[in-house]
Amino acid sequence: MSANHGRRAFAALIFGVLCIGFSALFVKIAGVPGPVSAFYRLVFAGAVLLPWWLATRPSLPGRGDLLLTLAGGAFFAFDLTLWNSGLLLTSAAAATLLANNAPVWVGLGALLIFRERLAARFWTGLACAMGGMVLIVGSNAVGVPEMNRGDILSIGASLFYAAYLLTTQRARSRTDTLTFMTISVAAGAGIMLVVVLSLGLPLAGFSGTSWAALAGLGLVSHLAGWLAINYALGHLRAAAVSVTLLGQAVVTTLVAMPLLGEYLTAGQAAGGLLVLTGIYLVNSRRKPARYGEPGD
Repeated sequence: MSANHGRRAFAALIFGVLCIGFSALFVKIAGVPGPVSAFYRLVFAGAVLLPWWLATRPSLPGRGDLLLTLAGGAFFAFDLTLWNSGLLLTSAAAATLLANNAPVWVGLGALLIFRERLAARFWTGLACAMGGMVLIVGSNAVGVPEMNRGDILSIGASLFYAAYLLTTQRARSRTDTLTFMTISVAAGAGIMLVVVLSLGLPLAGFSGTSWAALAGLGLVSHLAGWLAINYALGHLRAAAVSVTLLGQAVVTTLVAMPLLGEYLTAGQAAGGLLVLTGIYLVNSRRKPARYGEPGD
């Protein structure tokens, strides 16, 4: 991968992190059941993606890549369902910390399943980033003797999140971003529709504020955010991308200050610096590495 491609991929990743940083805010404002907000997130995104994709006169990926793409859509749907539900049962801070344990599973999955060699600086950066996450969310998020249902759901979400990142990396090496996004979103929306209907959850009757938040969740956090992130996953390693996505917590904290009146403590500010340090360590290399090659 050329240096220019690497810079563009990392710039796209940062933009995507900014977009998904608003996810928790949109979910909280919408105030609808987790599976419902997950469904509409995919529906609003798909309403733009499907016509766009069809206009390009696309061809379907090969059987193997198609199965990976469908699996990615399923993993992401379950991740959204668990995380959105967890957000309504616990604090946004706790849900964000626990769901973002995905880098641990991604790193181990890349090592054990795909036999990727992860550089020492990945593990150092991961330790910095996770330590920063603990400081950002505060001791209340991890010091509760008994985890509530929201915490457990968020941990489950982290497993599906990691599976999505690993699957996407493999599929995106041969499938363009638009095709991957459209097929995976359609698959995820179909799965979520079955879940919502089977649970007897409402699909209408929401307030204007809820609909606006659901639209923002689909168009800003998912469409814009994950188009950028999926582009980056086609050029960068899932292990590095997953740690960079921890920056979502920093963005969420910053937007929560003016919108929700939640201001940073000294510990949270220090945590933000640790997260950024970890992101730098994971993504810095002595020389650009080609896609699929081990870093230094």
